[in-house]
Amino acid sequence: MRVLLSRIEIHIPYATSLKDKRRVIKGLKDKIWSRFRASISEVDRHDSRQVAILGLSYVSNDSTLLESIMNKVVNLIEDSYPGHLHHYEYHVEHY
Repeated sequence: MRVLLSRIEIHIPYATSLKDKRRVIKGLKDKIWSRFRASISEVDRHDSRQVAILGLSYVSNDSTLLESIMNKVVNLIEDSYPGHLHHYEYHVEHY
């Protein structure tokens, strides 16, 4: 079993309230869930209006599939919200 673990930092410069930020994050999480069925949640910076830290996980037996999923998630974020993806990191755990 292999598990993809990822930390994604997104900047939302036009968010003027937490409500604006959460609307953007909910839409992004819904897109990722519907397309990839990956588990994703806001894991840090909950009180920041313009920064969101998301945690993403995905389980598979195939490391190549996990790398592909991560690349597709990054592309989805960049296509949906150009310039908002600030940083991401990931690794694959083997069990």
